[in-house]
Amino acid sequence: MKYYTLRYPLIGFVGLVLTACGGGGDGGGSTASTGGAGPGSSTVVTVTVPSVLALLAGAPLSGQGSIDGAGLAAEFFSPTGVAVDSSGNTYVADTGNSTIRKITVAGVVTTLAGTAGITGSADGTGAAAQFNSPSGVAVDASGNVYVADSGNSTIRMITSAGVVTTLAGSAAATGSTDGTGAAALFNGPANVAVDSTHNVYVADTNNDTIRKITSAGVVTTLAGTAGVTGSLDGTGTAALFSGPTDLALDVAGNLYVADTNNNTVRKITALGVVSTLAGTAGTVGSADGTGAAAQFNDPSGVVVDATGNVYVTDTGNGTVREITAAGVVSTLAGTAGTTGSADGTGAAVFNGPTGIALDSSDNAYVADTGNNTIREISVAGVVTTLAGTAPNSGDVDGTGASAQFNAPAGVATDSSGNTYVADTGNSTIREINPAGVVTTLAGMAGTTGSIDDTGLAAQFSAPSAVAVDSANNIYVADTGNNTIRKISAGGVVTTLAGTAGITGSADGTGAAASFSSPTGVAADSAGNVYVADSANNTVRKITPAGVVTTLAGTSGTSGSVDGTGAAARFNGPADITVDATGNVYVTDMNNDTVRKITSAGVVSTLAGTAGTLGSADGTGIAAQFSAPAGITTDVSGNIFVADMNNDTIRKITAAGVVSTVVGVAGNAGYKLGALPGLIGAPNGLAMLPNGSLVFSADTGAILTVTGL
Repeated sequence: MKYYTLRYPLIGFVGLVLTACGGGGDGGGSTASTGGAGPGSSTVVTVTVPSVLALLAGAPLSGQGSIDGAGLAAEFFSPTGVAVDSSGNTYVADTGNSTIRKITVAGVVTTLAGTAGITGSADGTGAAAQFNSPSGVAVDASGNVYVADSGNSTIRMITSAGVVTTLAGSAAATGSTDGTGAAALFNGPANVAVDSTHNVYVADTNNDTIRKITSAGVVTTLAGTAGVTGSLDGTGTAALFSGPTDLALDVAGNLYVADTNNNTVRKITALGVVSTLAGTAGTVGSADGTGAAAQFNDPSGVVVDATGNVYVTDTGNGTVREITAAGVVSTLAGTAGTTGSADGTGAAVFNGPTGIALDSSDNAYVADTGNNTIREISVAGVVTTLAGTAPNSGDVDGTGASAQFNAPAGVATDSSGNTYVADTGNSTIREINPAGVVTTLAGMAGTTGSIDDTGLAAQFSAPSAVAVDSANNIYVADTGNNTIRKISAGGVVTTLAGTAGITGSADGTGAAASFSSPTGVAADSAGNVYVADSANNTVRKITPAGVVTTLAGTSGTSGSVDGTGAAARFNGPADITVDATGNVYVTDMNNDTVRKITSAGVVSTLAGTAGTLGSADGTGIAAQFSAPAGITTDVSGNIFVADMNNDTIRKITAAGVVSTVVGVAGNAGYKLGALPGLIGAPNGLAMLPNGSLVFSADTGAILTVTGL
């Protein structure tokens, strides 16, 4: 929150003067105080400008997050396991968030247990419980939910009241010990199934076995031999599996197993006899057919209906398959080899579907993991999206959320409030005016190259950063071409330095210089351009005449040494900015630090400690970052950093004090409004003339923050 004082005379009023009066607090609205009512007196009005996270243009690409809500408003992070209770509620192992989510019949998503972004193994109620990458769920007739807590190598139980306990296994150890409760050991169990008498069956993936837990918590090995991988049919421990990831029970007590690494579906009778129902071990494909003639590609989810039909999520093929009781395999939904998120009949598309469940009417629910969504397949074969938002990318010009980007990275602003975007995936440079209208300034989406020309006739290759000088020339780190490009105010594109297709670290003028994957650019008031030459681990400088020199670091040598010029060391410098006095600031990504270079080339570490990653606020080296990417400065000398892997924006004061101002560390999402909000993988950063921050996040949205 930032407060401003507005001073104006009550008599002869002609305008307002804004004076910044400090920051702090998180309230909203405005306050006013008046004094002196005589002629010529003045009134002081203090206006509170809210700190707000808002969308400027585009929409989140990943759809990844942890937002509760209805239908498409909800967000998940790599959901893998699903189960349906007798009332039609769906339970989801939201693996990336380390939580268990619930979806009502009306499509309303809530978090049943665990807290997004917090991993652990604590028992407790609701948000007080902790999980570690849970990957499978099952629900019994009483409404208890069983969880394969894969990262903890334990099996957990959640009562209908949300109370979480550990049923079997120990979070402190992995193994394959049979026993009771915590005395038993598992190794990365991926999924569970439960029968009518509360016996729980476990796909103990890394042990290549199928385990059984009685209602009393006694664990035994039902089939397979721990540590022995293969595809042998047989009884009990004589059978062999390879990475089984899911299992389902039919009404007769037979188990069906997605034997993922064997690319087969197996069957285990109530007596422990294992056979191969469909597919051939070692043969990958997508062929329909009967028994061994059918082919799968990493099948990872299975469920069986009341008549003995088995439904399989064929993850590698991006399809859902059906196996009749006679072993005849057909493709129910999706198209092998086609990845995406299209709803519909027949032409539906998935992205790495994993878990699958059926309701009492035989509608199927699929954890469409790569899309971060839960999909529904009706008995008529119609595919719809029940909850979550699938990735959204494109090259559409338009206003606000109607525009589309493809993995935008760097952003920059001019004095008129226009924002320029390096639309990396489209190999274009886009412009967003203050009203949020997006146009393509240079390059043609889907066409890569290195042609100098005007506007759409020019070509780029995965540009990742942009900068603007005082004359409104735009400089581009054309990463895929290993060049620095310039776009004039009239839209004419030229190559300022480097030669497309030539990688190196040579200093020189124009095309005689060479770069290696430059990822950041900045321009100072004198027209010099600074480059984060990432793969060379150096910072380069280009004069207005195009003369390239190495300002700091030594090509081919990585590290984290402070010093002057070539004596300093960097490790994957990602982005760069320059302040009004000529100091250069660099996000040293692989060192998880922010560095400073004076105009004399003296390099120091401003914040973070090389080799120590985290999300600690603090001063200087006491602070921690995780893959800092974009960087910019404001007029007060504050530095803002896109802390990409922490899903946050960090602020560094002139005194080196680091604080988190946008987002919640480790909690990727998309929540606009009052700060801190939720963001995902922030990248490029820039400061608008009005003091608002603009940045790319979720690899598909351009966001703004006011009142920092």
